[in-house]
Amino acid sequence: MNRRWVFLFIALTVFPACAGQHGKSDPVGIVSDDRHMGNVTQLTFDGDNGEAYFSWDSTKLIFQSNRNNYACDKIWIMNTDGSDKHMVSPGYGAHTCSFFLPGDGKIVFASTSHMPGDCPPKPKTPNVAGHIWPLYPYDIYSADSGGSGMKQLTRNPEYDAEPVVSSDGTRIVFGSKRKGDFDVYIMNSDGSDVRRLTDRVGYDGGPWFSPDGTKIVWRAWYPETEDEKAMWRNCMENNYIIPMPLDLWTMDSDGSHKKMILKNGATNFCPSWHPDGKRIIFSSNMDDWNEELRVFGHNFELYLINSDGTGLERITYNKVFDGFPMFSPNGKKLAFASNRNPEKPRATDIFIADWVE
Repeated sequence: MNRRWVFLFIALTVFPACAGQHGKSDPVGIVSDDRHMGNVTQLTFDGDNGEAYFSWDSTKLIFQSNRNNYACDKIWIMNTDGSDKHMVSPGYGAHTCSFFLPGDGKIVFASTSHMPGDCPPKPKTPNVAGHIWPLYPYDIYSADSGGSGMKQLTRNPEYDAEPVVSSDGTRIVFGSKRKGDFDVYIMNSDGSDVRRLTDRVGYDGGPWFSPDGTKIVWRAWYPETEDEKAMWRNCMENNYIIPMPLDLWTMDSDGSHKKMILKNGATNFCPSWHPDGKRIIFSSNMDDWNEELRVFGHNFELYLINSDGTGLERITYNKVFDGFPMFSPNGKKLAFASNRNPEKPRATDIFIADWVE
């Protein structure tokens, strides 16, 4: 779902518990050679958890979880020390991709709560290797940070999710399946003036504003061969996405000056910006290459890259999934999701670390 991209779901379900590749692991799988990261701390211990994003004052995290035995994800908020976990979405429907508005008094998230039933029905998907990402008919909602006063911002019978709010609070960028394709859109924070920013046939998703709101980074894949184009049409007609490589792109927030900054045949996803506005952190399986099979594997690590595509640097070193990184707005902390706890080898938890330049 959304930034909880298809390859994360592979990570959630099939990654084994392993010790660190280049360092020793403590009881919760923290690897000593993680670059730039100190005091790595596990914050969640129940259920599957993902996409933990900071409040603007850097004191809270909003995230999605199926804890408490829910059949699909709900939205939760906790303090950055892991205390005071409380659910802020409805207890029915599937929910994903939450974010604070500046001032931290309001939140946005994607939800199927406008539909009947506890969870949306899964579309029929093909039998192919890897996890298939069903495109549920999410719409984007806003609410008070306690969960009250929900307001539906989009009314699209197909997928609207992945909302990220600009630093001035006036705009929301998001991923959407409309017009027969999957693209990046932008709208005012009240849901008005929806505009399409990408228009190439293929996948454009996971958009994220730069700290000053002038740029957007996103992930993309565009079919080239006739077989790829036919596969993509089938995906869009049947509301699912199958595993594929993902490149990283940047553009101005009006959709102009699109530039590819990383293309390596791997799956590069969940990009977000460093508070300096010059660097982008993301997750990738680029270093898990199987020479015998000539394919990239399922081990995702965190990387930094300059916004012009230079200066690629690996941040984490282990043999389990690390993804969904976000810097705190003050630049002192890094939150991310990981399968590092060997006691929960098939579940993902939220971690936080001090950022060390």
